[in-house]
Amino acid sequence: MGVEKTYAEINAKIKAGQAVVVTADELIAIVEEKGLSQATREVDVVTTGTFAPMCSSGAFLSLGHTAPRMKMQKVWLNGVPAYGGLAAVDVYLGATEVPEDDPLNSNYPGEFRYGGGHVIQDLVARKPIRIKAVGYGTDCYPRREIDTTLTIDSINEATLFNPRNAYQNYNCAVNLTERVIYTYMGMLKPQLGNAHYSTAGQLSPLLKDPYFQTIGIGTRIFLGGGIGYVAWHGTQHFPSIQTVDGDNLGPAGGTLAVIGDLKQMSPRWLVGTSYLGYGATISVGIGVPIPILNEEIARYAAVKDEELFAPIVDYGDAYPNLKPGNLGYVSYADLKSGQITVDGKQVITAPLSSLPRAREIAATLKDWILNGQFFLSEPVQALPSPTERRQSNFLHDR
Repeated sequence: MGVEKTYAEINAKIKAGQAVVVTADELIAIVEEKGLSQATREVDVVTTGTFAPMCSSGAFLSLGHTAPRMKMQKVWLNGVPAYGGLAAVDVYLGATEVPEDDPLNSNYPGEFRYGGGHVIQDLVARKPIRIKAVGYGTDCYPRREIDTTLTIDSINEATLFNPRNAYQNYNCAVNLTERVIYTYMGMLKPQLGNAHYSTAGQLSPLLKDPYFQTIGIGTRIFLGGGIGYVAWHGTQHFPSIQTVDGDNLGPAGGTLAVIGDLKQMSPRWLVGTSYLGYGATISVGIGVPIPILNEEIARYAAVKDEELFAPIVDYGDAYPNLKPGNLGYVSYADLKSGQITVDGKQVITAPLSSLPRAREIAATLKDWILNGQFFLSEPVQALPSPTERRQSNFLHDR
């Protein structure tokens, strides 16, 4: 009979200081040395990590009341607009929002030096933030404007809520056109001049639990340097298993919606990021623990870069024009080697995600668990998995 463990049993071992916790990299080595069955018996938790730009991110901020009270209709934080259509002093600051006077791409390619993600990083760095707000005035909220400064510790609540983070897998981006293009996958040189990817491969959280057997609503995670939770499946959550000619090439497009207390987080793990010619965003650090409940979960958690594949996509024409298909698949082992072959041409590769930072997140989460600072939470509901078909809808001009 195979090994079967429970969350309660693993948490009891964590509390007693007896849990065996390893990173995803370390699990691979253990399985190679001792075999899958023995590794399943020995290991209780596997930690993962990713640190990369994640556009669908932002923060809910409850700014506190002024005297006299004010209904903040329009709000700017360090010149970046925040959405005030929630309540009198509650706003949502999106990571990709930019100041209203930003030149954008009018002088192409634009620099996008500062945006919502940079404001969030400044907030968690405890820097003063200039707030300007205007309102139309009511009997209960008579004040009409304010211009002052605040810090994250002077406001009531600050909650990071990211509708789409931790993409399970992503494209390897190339450019087949004759010109340089500027994309959210970075600057891509013409005629296959380079290739960019944005996944930590064998350390990436959702690649190590492709059927969402342990990751679901309520899963406790490392988020932005603090503790957060999976709140729902992320937007554009279309999990599937890639197959070509009957070969299973691994998971595709699962995502997570995540939430956590921004006041506990760190500017090291929430970093405002600028993309030349594209826009502003934020780079987010996420780490997910995977309990080794049985041998099947251990087998997926031990998958190597050589067994994980990304589709190669042309961002010069196919991607912007929503054309189906790709230029083939490439393993993360090949991507991480620094060079791949596309259409018979040798192409230099570079990551947008940080492998050293991903390793640091996995190691930090491992230490938290070993020190009894972090316990596992069993999901209250599973996320849609590749076995549940979901439809992707697109808008088209009529």
